[in-house]
Amino acid sequence: MNGVEKSLATEMNMPKIIFLDVDGTLVDYEGRIPKSAIKAIREARKNGHRVYICTGRSRAEVYEELWEIGLDGMIGGNGSYVEDHEQVVMHQLITGDQCHRIVDYLHEKGLEFYLESNNGLFASEHFAVESQSAIQEYSRRKGRENADQITIEDVFPDMIYGGELYRGDLNKVSYLLHSYQDFLDTREQFPDMENSTWGGAGETALFGDLGVKGITKGNAVERLLDYLGMEKKDTIAFGDAKIDIPMFECCEIGVAMGNAGEEAKKAADFVTDDVEADGLFKAFCKLGLIDA
Repeated sequence: MNGVEKSLATEMNMPKIIFLDVDGTLVDYEGRIPKSAIKAIREARKNGHRVYICTGRSRAEVYEELWEIGLDGMIGGNGSYVEDHEQVVMHQLITGDQCHRIVDYLHEKGLEFYLESNNGLFASEHFAVESQSAIQEYSRRKGRENADQITIEDVFPDMIYGGELYRGDLNKVSYLLHSYQDFLDTREQFPDMENSTWGGAGETALFGDLGVKGITKGNAVERLLDYLGMEKKDTIAFGDAKIDIPMFECCEIGVAMGNAGEEAKKAADFVTDDVEADGLFKAFCKLGLIDA
């Protein structure tokens, strides 16, 4: 144990709030939840700790197998939505006017997209066909087996096609990049929104996304702590990507998975093993959240 781990482990008699990113942290790149991770979460909650997922997914993408593990709530949409025991603490939405502007702009630019809401994922007309190769490349980069056989249905089993695209219930929007310039142009077009990319670093990005201005996983953590009446010293965060760094910064301890990107590892207090190598379970044990 390093100094950080020792210091925290001595305080584990006090209830902690644990924030878990989902994809690449709780769930592996094949979409599987390691049995050891389920055991770790259930034992930690028996020991009086609270566990929340903190994910880019909207609530519609948090499937029953995740809730069945036993969770106290969630932060979704990369921070736009906060829930505690089915009670909505915060929900900041893209406005209807912004949605109209985004949909019209992406249609005009010929960029396929999907709209992310707690009520479902709503795809543009040609998203399933046009994004197939990008989804496969994303899967290859994540080390997923048989990436060339991955389909949109595998990744987004509940995607809705032909649904209403002018909506007032959106958390964020993801769109397919033909080039990095598409992201730069979109960012210039929407300075009133949070602009980022995913699927690769910098010019290797496969998708862009648009969200509520100023929203991050970090400020959502702060909102939940205020609601619960708890403090930063009570928190531990686990993640694997650059987007998890604000969450690390708002928590007492940040733990990067062994499969995390280099930026996330550098920002974390320590690095555990890969998600597939029981990384969560091992970190929970090291930190004294559960017995080894």
